[in-house]
Amino acid sequence: MDNQAVRDWRTPALFLMITTAAMQLSWAVWWTLVKNFAVEDIGFTGREIGLQESIREIPGFLAFLAIYVILLMRQQTLALVSLVFLGVGVAITGYFPSVIGLYITTLIMSIGFHYYETMSQALQLQWLPKATAPITMGKIYAVAAGAQLAAYAMVFLTWKSLDLSFATVFTVAGCVTLVIVAGLWLIFPQIEAGEPQRKTLVLRKRYWLYYALTFLSGARRQIFIVFAALMMIEKFGYTVEKMALLFLVNGVMGVLFSPIIGRLIARWGERRALTFEYIGLIVVFTAYAFVEDALFAAVLYVVDHAFFAMAIAMKTYFQKIADPGDIGPTAGVAFTINHIAAVFIPALFGLIWLVSPAAVFLSGAAIATGSLVLARLVPRVPEPGTEVAWRRPETQPAE
Repeated sequence: MDNQAVRDWRTPALFLMITTAAMQLSWAVWWTLVKNFAVEDIGFTGREIGLQESIREIPGFLAFLAIYVILLMRQQTLALVSLVFLGVGVAITGYFPSVIGLYITTLIMSIGFHYYETMSQALQLQWLPKATAPITMGKIYAVAAGAQLAAYAMVFLTWKSLDLSFATVFTVAGCVTLVIVAGLWLIFPQIEAGEPQRKTLVLRKRYWLYYALTFLSGARRQIFIVFAALMMIEKFGYTVEKMALLFLVNGVMGVLFSPIIGRLIARWGERRALTFEYIGLIVVFTAYAFVEDALFAAVLYVVDHAFFAMAIAMKTYFQKIADPGDIGPTAGVAFTINHIAAVFIPALFGLIWLVSPAAVFLSGAAIATGSLVLARLVPRVPEPGTEVAWRRPETQPAE
């Protein structure tokens, strides 16, 4: 194989897919086990879990600082360094079975996770052509789901049969990510990011709708990540094996449907896709508040997770309205905005959870309703100068 052929296969999309898989292999195992680890080995209640989740979101809240880090290294390099933090944080989690120990390892893991996600989002919007970005992002989501699927399958199939400990599984998952990162560092060249990125924080008035949607997305995501999973464990008694099986189903659904969702967003446009997502979430969160059947709760959990691929629409909406040089710095700002609610919602709602779990989920339905109202302001054809659709619906072309 000649040098040109080698360069041809080392594409930006492939780099993004492999790094996404490396991230998910650690993250999915950590997420599958950490609540059982916290409850069974350390004795966490909703109060401690809420505080842990707030700690986990602090690096996301500080993601805007990535703009200063990329003064020292390329975005692609920062993505790989972030994966090292993630792998190390996950690998050592099981060796510190105490409240403070889990808080510290969670912080290390989270620095890697959130800074990788910030760079990944920035690189996707810079490297992928606008016309095909939703389709390629759908494929990246499918790869992420496939990696999750592999992680969940490993836990489900080996947890009891091999009598594994939490420490062993965390260590294996973290080390796999580190090995993949080493391979990427050796094999992939530096890929040009295209348009030079501004090296200062960017906050623009014309991006306000994207900021608002991002803020509410972060709030609703926390309710799913923290409290829907906690409901499955506390209310319905899901064990490690059952949670792994549930995540396994999520992985299968992600592999099958993420590419389809990407193509639908390319066909429908961002406005219609976001409208569909938020109507569905209102129904799901309202149902969470009153569900009493374990199987129906599992169905809701799978449907809720499937909606995450719709986040592609929010990313491509911003890609279409943004100045090309704003994409990198705005990725960090967006992650910070996304995590403003994430810093206080787990701790605050952890206290509400002790009184009324239903109130937590009804709050999620209210957040989804606010998102739906904002989604209707997304133009059918977003572009610079047409960031918000202020006209009355009856004066706009029919969908």
